[in-house]
Amino acid sequence: MNFSSPSLKERLRAVKKTRWIRFGIAAVLYILFAVWLDNYYILPGLILLVDIYLTKYIPWTFWKKSKNKTVLRVMEWVDAIVYALVAVYFINIFFFQNYKIPSSSLEKSLLVGDYLFVSKLSYGPRVPNTPLSFPLVQNTFPILNIKSYIEWPSWSYHRLAGFGNVKRGDIVVFNFPAGDTVAVRVPNPDYYTLAHFVGRETIKNDKARFGEVVYRPVDRRENYVKRCIGMPGDTFEIRDNQVYIDGKALENPRNIQFNYFVMLQSGYRFSEKQFRELGVSVDDRTLVSNDRNWASDLLAMGFPLNPDGTFSPIYQLPLTPAALARVKQYPYVTRVVQEPGVFGGESYPLGYGKGWTRSDFGPLWIPKRGETVRLTADNLPLYERAIRDYEGNTLEYKEGRIYINGVETDTYQFKMDYYMMLGDNRDNSADSRFWGLVPEDHIVGKPLFVWLSIDKDRNWFDGRIRFNRLFKSVSSL
Repeated sequence: MNFSSPSLKERLRAVKKTRWIRFGIAAVLYILFAVWLDNYYILPGLILLVDIYLTKYIPWTFWKKSKNKTVLRVMEWVDAIVYALVAVYFINIFFFQNYKIPSSSLEKSLLVGDYLFVSKLSYGPRVPNTPLSFPLVQNTFPILNIKSYIEWPSWSYHRLAGFGNVKRGDIVVFNFPAGDTVAVRVPNPDYYTLAHFVGRETIKNDKARFGEVVYRPVDRRENYVKRCIGMPGDTFEIRDNQVYIDGKALENPRNIQFNYFVMLQSGYRFSEKQFRELGVSVDDRTLVSNDRNWASDLLAMGFPLNPDGTFSPIYQLPLTPAALARVKQYPYVTRVVQEPGVFGGESYPLGYGKGWTRSDFGPLWIPKRGETVRLTADNLPLYERAIRDYEGNTLEYKEGRIYINGVETDTYQFKMDYYMMLGDNRDNSADSRFWGLVPEDHIVGKPLFVWLSIDKDRNWFDGRIRFNRLFKSVSSL
């Protein structure tokens, strides 16, 4: 008896016409995908498609021939799960992903509890730096606390063709630039701020408090969402909380917020209804007048003491222009003072010594791809992270001279575009004013719409789901 397997010619003759059609569609899509990636090294993968659809030398569905019902059920589930994970992996990388707003930095444009549909195609998806990663997990498996990705192989930055570029005023999702190095037990504040105040050696030697210090590739850094305010080539400046671009005042976002101290007459308190009218969440309702730690600051801002040495009720609240106007109309509000910028602490770059704050910042020229900056001892702190960490050069400053990749120089030509990203809730936003520039290779995508919105301050029968925000475009909010 002849048990030899069918020849290639015989296998191809036995292929049904419908499988030829399915193979043709899959092959065309695969080739177009390779062209989009600008990576023709993956074209040998067509050989696998030939075998899957036509020749079947590899028994891809061997388990379907089993007569054991348990094996069939288990393998059907395994097959479905693997297929789903692969599909989710490619969709998340190249097309879209979901994102939940975790903090109030963009209120009242985007609210805590908003779930966003983020388009990767808007600015062009990035080829992943770490292609071998588990889908739906950014960098660490919950509970297990282990990495969700493998660092090898590692691919360099490459962005595919998209529908457009980042524009001023866009709300953008990006990887946190200062998240390249993380003390795992103290992720906030970021490692560089932590090192500035307590020292790198302290972090390194006190693992019980700070944990291991780990490095994360660009695409595995935490996702942030902010509004793009400064564009490549701009000269960015903030004076008294007003942003200026190239010396001209920039129109503020419609829902911009700042913090204010609001004093009420003795015996008065804001009600829940009034807080809701003002749009102030439970977490943002801070009564500071009873906190002795605030006493000196309140006196410095001009709030008077009562005869008994106490303050009348004083709230610290983030307010939009409309909410501020409403507060000033309340007859029992006696004094409103905007929070000073120095309350925000040191701004970027840490230790610069220029007196910059979140309310008075710059001027700072934002690097643009292909443009050259003249480096001095004065401006080097502004660009050293971009030159060294984001663009992969060695950088030294010694005896008044600057060395890049071992060569003395006083100029540098940037390889990437950079952006300044700010929150609309300006006094409650950890943004570019504190950790610096956002390189183009950190850009993830553009939020298109809110598909779910949960208000954690409400119960299920009192507006917990914000139905008025469902499926609203981000631009309309």
